[in-house]
Amino acid sequence: MNKIHFIGIGGIGLSALARFLNHKGYIVSGSDIKDTHITNELRNEGIRVDVPHNSINITNQDYIIYSAAIKKDNIEYKRAKQLGLTVLSRKEALKIILKNKKVYAVAGAHGKSTTSAILASLVDGSMIIGAESNQFSSNMHYCDSQNLVFEADESDESFLNSNPYMAIVTNCEPEHMDFYNHDIKRFYSAYERFLKIAKVRVINAEDEFLGSLDIDAIKLYPSKDIKNIGYILENNKPYTIFNLKDFGKFKVIGLGDHVALDASLVILAALYEGMSKDEIRFKIKNYQGIKKRFDILVSGDRGAIVDDYAHHPTEIEATLKSAKKYASLMGYKSVKAIWQPHKYSRVIDNIEKFKTCFQEANELTILPVWSAGETKVDIDFGEIFKSYKPVFADRVKREDDKLKLIKDNHCINTLKQELIIGFGAGDLTYQLRGK
Repeated sequence: MNKIHFIGIGGIGLSALARFLNHKGYIVSGSDIKDTHITNELRNEGIRVDVPHNSINITNQDYIIYSAAIKKDNIEYKRAKQLGLTVLSRKEALKIILKNKKVYAVAGAHGKSTTSAILASLVDGSMIIGAESNQFSSNMHYCDSQNLVFEADESDESFLNSNPYMAIVTNCEPEHMDFYNHDIKRFYSAYERFLKIAKVRVINAEDEFLGSLDIDAIKLYPSKDIKNIGYILENNKPYTIFNLKDFGKFKVIGLGDHVALDASLVILAALYEGMSKDEIRFKIKNYQGIKKRFDILVSGDRGAIVDDYAHHPTEIEATLKSAKKYASLMGYKSVKAIWQPHKYSRVIDNIEKFKTCFQEANELTILPVWSAGETKVDIDFGEIFKSYKPVFADRVKREDDKLKLIKDNHCINTLKQELIIGFGAGDLTYQLRGK
């Protein structure tokens, strides 16, 4: 395997694999539908990236790897098939890329990026995750080692191809059910298979499904094992402190009970691997959070702007609780939420939970649905969320430490005080950053 071309290289998952193989010395190229900060960064790292897709990009590569967003009518995909080249989905490619690695694979509906990034601060090895670690300023860190921390994706069962030495699972809340044909047994079966192919397992045993499994595993019972959770500020950065079992006190950047849970799973994994408690406390300081996970863009006496990737109601509810804690620590009087719904299918599948997950917010602004390629569906957000008296805007515009709500190309309100937090997996993150 010498030449590898990625179709859809600008995605957070595929770009990490491209970076990893580029660092290993392969000739890597790729294409995408448009330029983004990721495609620009890849070029700066020496990877050829073409925009948009073009059949002339397909020549004599050894492998063509495509993202889940690429359809069979893509011109590069079709050209590769015509030439008889080896064409693999990201899911299929994982078997080849990870086969000789000692993989620490982290899965779960919520918290897997955070858990993976914390684990990468402790494990001496490479990292491939679905978010940008602030510690490494990337979604990939390369190290000439057999060890590899990998964020394992359940959305298309690709975690079954991750060759896990250790499987860490944060929770098994049903998600991406369209892939599983809304078959809950198939969904849970995939998680069980993922765990059983690993040599070592670390699980949140208070998850209803995980707790029901009869498997040999290192089990965390958060309500019993995690005690004395508290929150502090250091240079306006929030930290969660807690006691884990009889191992003493730990501190990790971030806010919330869910942060303590994610960190505790990592600590148990590290202890199993022979790391001392003091070494864990020292190394975990390297973890500096991840981009778009309670990512504080502005923080001062008058207010703050926070960017968060949460797009599932469980994640939004937990993060809003963290936002209330941060507001209290900083002396802010209110929390204003901006929500960019992600996928019509996700909104419809979870509508009852979405109706209640914003209760910690003092104000709610709703933006248009980020469709992620789905066909538009009429959803009466005004009626469904009327109890919040939401404001509807087309987009937000960042100006210094203020956010303007734009509707029909006119500013309808300016948010400039207290804590403003944006939720979504679409382009809201760029709006909040003024890009």
